[in-house]
Amino acid sequence: MLDIDQQLAQLRQRIARIDEKYELRNGLTGPELPAPKDRSRFFIEEWAQGEVVNNEHGPHFQMEKLYESHRRHGSADIGALRELPHDLLDTLGDGTIPSVAPGRWAFLDTETTGLAGGSGTYAFLIGVGSITTEGFRVRQFFMREYAEERSLLRALTQYLERFDVLITYNGKTYDQPLLETRYRMTRQKPPFGRMQHLDLLHGARRLWKLRFENCRLTHLENQVLGVEREGDLPSEMIPYVYFEYLRSNEAHRLVPIFHHNAIDILTLGCLTALVPAAFRATDAESLAAIGLRRGEEYLGVARWLLAAEQTERGLDLLKRAVDAGLPDSLLFRTLWDIGRIEKKLDRPEPALQIFTELAGCPNPHRVDALSALAKHFEHQERNFGIALEFTEQALACKPSDDLRRRASRLQAKLSKSKSRRLL
Repeated sequence: MLDIDQQLAQLRQRIARIDEKYELRNGLTGPELPAPKDRSRFFIEEWAQGEVVNNEHGPHFQMEKLYESHRRHGSADIGALRELPHDLLDTLGDGTIPSVAPGRWAFLDTETTGLAGGSGTYAFLIGVGSITTEGFRVRQFFMREYAEERSLLRALTQYLERFDVLITYNGKTYDQPLLETRYRMTRQKPPFGRMQHLDLLHGARRLWKLRFENCRLTHLENQVLGVEREGDLPSEMIPYVYFEYLRSNEAHRLVPIFHHNAIDILTLGCLTALVPAAFRATDAESLAAIGLRRGEEYLGVARWLLAAEQTERGLDLLKRAVDAGLPDSLLFRTLWDIGRIEKKLDRPEPALQIFTELAGCPNPHRVDALSALAKHFEHQERNFGIALEFTEQALACKPSDDLRRRASRLQAKLSKSKSRRLL
């Protein structure tokens, strides 16, 4: 049992703790009163390196992070971003993106209360990246509670006034429509009407969909830039973490979200230096110079060139893709495309070489190649015997009414030709 002195000491300690709680509850603090040990986990303005910003709509919270120019983001040189050509985005933007300095490009990404969008979804964190002489700067606008949305959106409008081009990743489908909805819900005018918008997702898919199983930003960050994230939060978990923050007001829960958003924007900036450059290069040497050396990458650019009716440049890249190496699922289709284009350009010899190669082994285009050979020998060479032989090989692989009719026609021509020789 404790003696009287120990009991009195414990009682004094309990009374001191009660007084401390009472003073805190009533805002009575003095120089001798220590701050609670866990206070920083409740108030984001005291935890994060940012500030509370006020405007005509009230307060919100802002943070800023600088990734210095001497640093690298995986294989990407952050300092090199400021040297990007002013017209870099023109080709990928189909001529709609103005030629302005990289410092006038805004890289935007949002973190929201839901992934489906809709009028009930809020953008509680909006990050905007920019290229500066010091490096890559990310400013984040954070909504500590729903009442701060109008202030946050007003601040975003003011900040975007210094930029001419908006760059996002899937932003045309998700981020911009969501933000426009939130602006209208708060009776404010969206700031995006005067800005040209480049959604980098579409260019990234053209370039890498043949190589990777998906083109999610974090996947390309890892596979292309070689960045290994640590302690990252999956996107699908972000709304739940924010709701938990609103319930508990514990700011430390938000650490992974702010980090996730900032790194997404930095990755977007680094990929912007790579993806548009690939579609400006359009030849294997230039692509290799920016680190693109895979057959699938050559093939992605080649198909884009062919769709843009740049046939010769596209054909050259198709051939380089084959030389660089392609999986069978892409190789045979690419060979068939090469043969078909050579034939269209009235170059029969390289076309026949490709068709003969495809006809000699099992592949999805074998029947097409045999049919192409049959047509050539029927119409150009007038050699009905060889044409019939190729047609019969095609019939053996995949019978069809069209092939049967061709075989009958060739047999008739061959019989007629033999009758003439006998006469």
